[in-house]
Amino acid sequence: MGYKKASDVLPKELVQIIQEYIDGDYVYIPRKRGSQLSWGEKNGTRQAFKEREQMIYRRYINGASKAKLAEVYHLSLKSIERIIYKEKNK
Repeated sequence: MGYKKASDVLPKELVQIIQEYIDGDYVYIPRKRGSQLSWGEKNGTRQAFKEREQMIYRRYINGASKAKLAEVYHLSLKSIERIIYKEKNK
């Protein structure tokens, strides 16, 4: 979420109307229904996790042990097992 100066993006008349209700404070304007982004889509985190999970699975099928993967990726053994199971069943 970024901040924008109202006078830079809204008509002067609309800014004056809004100032009748709230003057000098921050106002959050939610996205229109249907245009919301899922978690991690805007900054690429979701894609990064997806790529990491695919890499973990590839390394596993190429012989890396679950324990070694947990150590390398700083994840619990249970998390590694969950990732492998998910990737295997895609």
